[in-house]
Amino acid sequence: MNYKVMTKILLQTTIPFTENDWHIGRFSLLHEHLASLKDKNGDALYEIVARDIEKDEDGNDQVLSRLDESDFDELWLFAVDVGNGLTKADCAGITKFRQRGGGIFSTRDHQDLGSSLCTIGGIGAAHYFHSKQNDPDIERNCRDDQDTRNIDFPNYHSGANGDYQTIKAVGETHELLKRVDSSAIEYFPAHPHEGGVGVPADGDAARVVATGKSKVSGNDFNLIVAFDRKTDKHGNSCGRGIAESSFHHLVDYNWDVAKGCPDFVEEAPGDGYEKNPSALEDIKTYAANLAKWLAPER
Repeated sequence: MNYKVMTKILLQTTIPFTENDWHIGRFSLLHEHLASLKDKNGDALYEIVARDIEKDEDGNDQVLSRLDESDFDELWLFAVDVGNGLTKADCAGITKFRQRGGGIFSTRDHQDLGSSLCTIGGIGAAHYFHSKQNDPDIERNCRDDQDTRNIDFPNYHSGANGDYQTIKAVGETHELLKRVDSSAIEYFPAHPHEGGVGVPADGDAARVVATGKSKVSGNDFNLIVAFDRKTDKHGNSCGRGIAESSFHHLVDYNWDVAKGCPDFVEEAPGDGYEKNPSALEDIKTYAANLAKWLAPER
């Protein structure tokens, strides 16, 4: 008898549950979307587990610190901390998870938000922050968004929360960015201050696959860096990975502003998706492509 093996995905933030913050419950629309995806026989493709940080007696997350020992196939990591979210043990567990073939989606936001993911092997080096691991292009280490003065670089302004931005595929259109009819995805949720990502110096299996454009400076900025499978110098068969500029591409508030946000969000929302809800299909297609692409080889 043949048994269907579902791909098991962990949706995980880097903070303990805090109501007035970007806890995992604020990614419910993504959770529901991934759980709704079916194969040609109508069977669910993915088993989804969603959680926030839960520390053990040593201060490490109970799952992430031993992620390589788990039965998860993919980690979707929303780094929403202010720099202290992940411990060394957590990052080591995540690194070993990729080294045994697991797929990792990693995303953060402006300035130093999510900077605890810097030491995740390979993928962490693709994220640029304000106080550490600056963008190697020094001309980019300057303020882009000028309105929210308490947020510094990287803070690329792609539009208001609730609006959508037009993205650009880099090079040959990556399979992550293809609709069912093979045309290229055009729209991503916008955000007033996206973070910075790029290909690391030793990123031989990585490339930028999409860029956005600042509505303030007109400068292009990297949205997505994709890491393909590779065998590292230790002989590990590393899984695929993504470094993305902002978790706001996938959070409830940026898909539907009526879902609300923490009260520290100062910027007025837009109404782009409210006026043109069909534009939301592109980010849903991207999420479905991402789940498929990150899955380990069976």
